[in-house]
Amino acid sequence: MRGLLCWLVLLFLLQPWESQLQLAGPRCHTGPLDLVFVIDSSRSVRPFEFETMRQFLVGLVRGLNVGPNATRVGVIQYSSQVQSVFPLRAFSRREDMERAIRDLVPLAQGTMTGLAIQYAMNVAFSVAEGARPPEERVPRVAVIVTDGRPQDRVAEVAAQARARGIEIYAVGVQRADVGSLRAMASPPLDEHVFLVESFDVIQEFGLQFQSRLCVRDLCNGVDHGCEFQCVSEGLSYRCLCPEGRQLQADGKSCDRCREGHVDLVLLVDGSKSVRPQNFELVKRFVNQIVDFLDVSPEGTRVGLVQFSSRVRTEFPLGRYGTAAEVKQAVLAVEYMERGTMTGLALRHMVEHSFSEAQGARPRALNVPRVGLVFTDGRSQDDISVWAARAKEEGIVMYAVGVGKAVEAELREIASEPAELHVSYAPDFGTMTHLLQNLRGSICPEEGISAGTELRSPCECESLVEFQGRTLGALESLTLNLAQLTARLEDLENQLANQK
Repeated sequence: MRGLLCWLVLLFLLQPWESQLQLAGPRCHTGPLDLVFVIDSSRSVRPFEFETMRQFLVGLVRGLNVGPNATRVGVIQYSSQVQSVFPLRAFSRREDMERAIRDLVPLAQGTMTGLAIQYAMNVAFSVAEGARPPEERVPRVAVIVTDGRPQDRVAEVAAQARARGIEIYAVGVQRADVGSLRAMASPPLDEHVFLVESFDVIQEFGLQFQSRLCVRDLCNGVDHGCEFQCVSEGLSYRCLCPEGRQLQADGKSCDRCREGHVDLVLLVDGSKSVRPQNFELVKRFVNQIVDFLDVSPEGTRVGLVQFSSRVRTEFPLGRYGTAAEVKQAVLAVEYMERGTMTGLALRHMVEHSFSEAQGARPRALNVPRVGLVFTDGRSQDDISVWAARAKEEGIVMYAVGVGKAVEAELREIASEPAELHVSYAPDFGTMTHLLQNLRGSICPEEGISAGTELRSPCECESLVEFQGRTLGALESLTLNLAQLTARLEDLENQLANQK
C-alpha cells in the first residue's frame, strides 16, 4: 500500500504543471468576470520560456468557470506592437481557448507595455469586443505578464485603466522591473504584484491567482441582494454602497435622495490642465453623485455640459430617465482639452441648459434648478456677469474646485452662503471626501428644496390654496387701511383743537 501511494505521488509530480493547477482543487465558479491576459512576447522571452508561459495560460483557463454568463476570457500579446490573440467574445468553450493559445506565435520585437495597456483599456475591454456593459458591474481584470523593463511609459495609462474600473495584476518574471510592476498594478500592491524567479515556477502565481478568483465565488454563488456591490469575506459576505451613501438597516440597500425633484446641470472643466487621467477621475466622481440621486423623468433630471475654449452639451436634462443611462453617458464623454472659458460655460447654462427645450420643467411646477460647476483652474474669461445672472434666474449654484482652482472665483460662482455651496480638494485623488457634503446640499430632503412639493398650479387644491392666500392678504390690507384712516382722522382732530 505504501509503495502504491509513493507511485501516485510520483505520477502527480511528473504531470505538466498545467494539470497540477487543474487538480489542485475544484474549478472556480468565478463568473461573471471579464478577464484579459496581456502577454509579453518580446525578443527577450526565449522560445522555451514562451512555451512555459503558454502552459501557464492553458492551466489558468482550465481552472476557470468559462461561459457567456460566467467568465469571459481574452488574450492579447505585445512586443513593439499589440496583437489580439482572441477577444472576450470569441470563445465560450475552454477547448477553443486552449487551441488558440497553443497556436500562438510570439512577436519577438521590443517591449511596449504601455501601448498594450492602452489597447486593453480602449479595445479589449470594449463592449464591441465582448466586455459586459459598465452598468452590469461585471468585474474587469487584466493580468499583465512581462519579463523586462517597458520601453514606453506605463504609469499614466495604467492609472487611466484603473480609473475606468479595470483591476490590474502585474506578474514579473526574471528580469522584470519592480518599479514598473508597481506602477501598473492595482492597490493593494502586495495583492496585485507578483515576482517570479523564472518561467519554470510561474505556476506558483497561477495557483495564487486562481485562489484569489475563487474568493469572489461566494457573492456570485448566492442571491446576496446587494444594491451596489457584494464583497466576499472568508465564508461570509457584506454589501457596500458608493462613497457618500450609507447602507440601510436591511444591510443590502443604499440611501438616496428620496424626494428627488431637482433639475441638475453639471458643468465639467475639460481644459488641458485637467489631463486625461484626471478627467477619468472627474467622470467617476460625477457618477458617484448620480449614485445618490433618484434619477427619473418625475424625480431628478441630470444634464452634463463640458467646457474648455468652447462649450459642448454632452447630454441635456431631458435625455435620460434612469441613473444607469446617465452613468453610461458620462463614461462615454470624450475629453476636450484646450482653455478654460468658465464664463462662456455659465452663459450657455443660463441661456440653454435650463430651457424647457433642453428638458427643464416649467417654472410653474416649482422644481428647483441646480447648477454644479467643476473646475481645476482660473477662468480665462470674465465670470462675474453670468455668475450673477444664474443666481438672478433662481439657479442654486455650487462650485467644486480642485488643485489650482481660485477660491475667489469659486465664491463668485456659488450661491450664498459660500460655506454651503463651495467645495475644494487639493488634488483629483482626494475628491471623494466632498461627496457627503454635496449629498447633504443637493438632496432635497436635506438641503435646498426641503419641503418642496411638486404640484401643478392648475390643480383644484392649488387654486383653492391660492384663493385662500389672496383673500387673507386682502383682509389684512383692508384692516391696515382702516387703522391708518382712523389715525389720520385722529391727527386732523388734534390739529383742529390746537387752532
